[in-house]
Amino acid sequence: MAKKDKSRFSDDINIRNRRAKYEFEFIDTYMAGIVLKGTEIKSIREGKVNLQDGYCYFKKGELFAKNIHISPYSQGSFYNHEEDRERKLLLKRQELSKLEGKMNEKGLTIIPTRLFINDRGLAKMEIVLGKGKKIHDKRDSIKEKDVKREMDRMRF
Repeated sequence: MAKKDKSRFSDDINIRNRRAKYEFEFIDTYMAGIVLKGTEIKSIREGKVNLQDGYCYFKKGELFAKNIHISPYSQGSFYNHEEDRERKLLLKRQELSKLEGKMNEKGLTIIPTRLFINDRGLAKMEIVLGKGKKIHDKRDSIKEKDVKREMDRMRF
């Protein structure tokens, strides 16, 4: 048997939501599959995704991601996908019930932080259970980042 050539999947697609770390304090991290339609995977491979305003919510015991913008495929025809539709996320039943229980606590939300393609060519999304930061917490994180940057400069 011949080996499969995985070179077509090594595209290092790694789309991040950098603002999430500034806006939220991370509590728990999960990897979820994402249900895509039509030309969405081709747009993801082109890197045309925006996770900035995305969030996740439960509907009838299933987890959905909303406000994730996947641009239409540039070479698609009238079969192109909707840009801002809600997409179902795939997690194990145990993880879903754990997340749903924690979502009922005050101030917790689920945020998509990273979208990538794994070795098998499947789109995966890293989601985080997070709590919103207050203004003074945001200032502290900026101050810590500045101190770390200064320390790195002094080493060299």
